[in-house]
Amino acid sequence: MGAMLIDVDVLVQILVAFLWFLPLCLIWSWKRTITPVMNWPLVGMLPGLLSKLSDIHEYATQVLKQNGGTFQFKGPWLVNMDFLVTCDPMNVRYISAQNFANYTKGPEFKKLFEPFGDGVLNSDTESWKSYRKLIHSIIKHRKFQMFQERSMQQKVSQGLFPILEHVSRQGIVVDLQDVFQRFTFDNICLLVMGFDPKCLTIELPEVDYRTAFDKVEEAIFYRHIVPESIWKLQKWLNMGEENKLRRAMEILDPFLYQRISSKKGEFLRRRTSQMEQVEDGKGEDFDLLTACMAKQEEEAKGEVAQTDDYRRSDRYLRDIAFNFMAAGKDTINAGLTWLFWLIATHPSIEEKILEEIKENLQAKDDGKWRLFSIEEQSKLVYLHAAICEALRLYPSVPFNHRFSIEPDVLPSGHRVNANTKIMVSLYSMGSMEGIWGDDCLEFKPERWISEKEGIVHIPSYKFIAFNSGPRSCLGQDLTFFQMKTIVPAILWNYRIQVVEGHPISPLLSVMLHMKHGLKVRVSKRS
Repeated sequence: MGAMLIDVDVLVQILVAFLWFLPLCLIWSWKRTITPVMNWPLVGMLPGLLSKLSDIHEYATQVLKQNGGTFQFKGPWLVNMDFLVTCDPMNVRYISAQNFANYTKGPEFKKLFEPFGDGVLNSDTESWKSYRKLIHSIIKHRKFQMFQERSMQQKVSQGLFPILEHVSRQGIVVDLQDVFQRFTFDNICLLVMGFDPKCLTIELPEVDYRTAFDKVEEAIFYRHIVPESIWKLQKWLNMGEENKLRRAMEILDPFLYQRISSKKGEFLRRRTSQMEQVEDGKGEDFDLLTACMAKQEEEAKGEVAQTDDYRRSDRYLRDIAFNFMAAGKDTINAGLTWLFWLIATHPSIEEKILEEIKENLQAKDDGKWRLFSIEEQSKLVYLHAAICEALRLYPSVPFNHRFSIEPDVLPSGHRVNANTKIMVSLYSMGSMEGIWGDDCLEFKPERWISEKEGIVHIPSYKFIAFNSGPRSCLGQDLTFFQMKTIVPAILWNYRIQVVEGHPISPLLSVMLHMKHGLKVRVSKRS
């Protein structure tokens, strides 16, 4: 019986694929004639998109260049896949700031990002404002900042250095992307839940709830490239990417609710014993869940609790934790991976970073591990420029969504109907000569440094790695702090060499990870 069920599942997958791709097969013999903007009857522009899927970001960049920075994509008939894609800075500023109220995340976004629940990523209007106010108050709290600095320093010295020392002594190849993913997952779990899953150890253990996050991201990307009817059918049939998503959520949700329950018990014990008050600043930690539970307790005494059961629920805490963890773990590790690849393949830039560390921080070549404080990090202007440059070329989030409420006309002259999906290509913006000059494809930190040797201010609607307008990223300072803690710590203590011939290309995901990881050899600096 089990074998028969498996056979039926396979047959259904084949049938769905056949029905969807039959029109494409009929025209595939004309593939050489498909231009980047060919709009076919019935299937629209999807064949061109699918034929370039493995290099989708470069494909989108070329299409946008050929069309003045803004392009109307036409999907297959009757499946609601049409959208406007842009990398025009004036359009970005208009959508993100000048007419912000008309461009929301919208209902389509919430469907695609269903696992994020009702958290800040999926929210609009008053709900979004409430989340943003809460998160801003927490991450700007001095106690939270002290906790994140302490946890970062501890994770580098007790997690990152031992692994690098081990692979250096053994002379073995290591996937640096995997190391960074483990590092940031451990760190974000500490910041959100006060819990260290210890993924970053020499044994490099497989932790199912860490890898489950990756499966969620891949499934969400899949939802972007097929009609809603297809992925909803797969969800109903429990097959394909939707089956992987369901299994991933069956791992993640119990993990999150278990941590919430544990944190609640800890929170109540503190209140009962009065040995460590959440508000007095004397505690050892100030993680996100602790802060949110304190807020829930405060609101329980007021009018909010009478009108909003969601804000009192564990689901509210789950949504906050899921959204913050998804954002915090991947944006930083993706940025670190691309930055280290760029530095490793540009020796002159590596030397400039090392020279800046030596000159400004009086660092000694004594062979001892060395970490640098926040005050020391502020002196590393060239490193800051290198980080900005890496994020310009390889933004951790390669595209962003908006949804129009009312009809409008963009600065580029493109008309936007009500309920139009708009994609902003952050990746393409970094490759536009009209924004960054003829050398836009070069890794050139100097473009960020002024004549007075400070950082040049670039408007956020041009350098959009941290978004722009009211939805600009609240974690920007946290990102720079973490990257400026990790990068000099590694570079000053170790040499990183990319394995010769290792392929470099983006993974098909909502985050700009490397498809094949970043295989490197590590050696101790003497």
